Amino acid sequence: MSDTLQIIVGLIVLVGVYFFSRRVHVWRMQRAYKTVLSDLQQKKAFDLESAVNLPYAKTGFFQMGTRDYRPKAIQYMVQTGVAAMTESGTFYLLKRDGIPQV
Repeated sequence: MSDTLQIIVGLIVLVGVYFFSRRVHVWRMQRAYKTVLSDLQQKKAFDLESAVNLPYAKTGFFQMGTRDYRPKAIQYMVQTGVAAMTESGTFYLLKRDGIPQV
């Protein structure tokens, strides 16, 4: 194979790996969102009085293993108005179905 063809094939593979990694990231965020949503629904945290503590809501500095997407999912849910956080750091759902209104 010529050098030019090798460079082109290498760039195509690099772009493919980049898009694949982005797809995996989106898939894992969706899974984390569904996990947090089901946790809040199972614990019946639908208002301020029934708010629950989520142990995975905070991230640690020294974390071993794979990345945990649940803290980012909680942050997204609070920003979009699906969930809310109390002053004491507990969480509850604002929308029971978990679908943010656009």
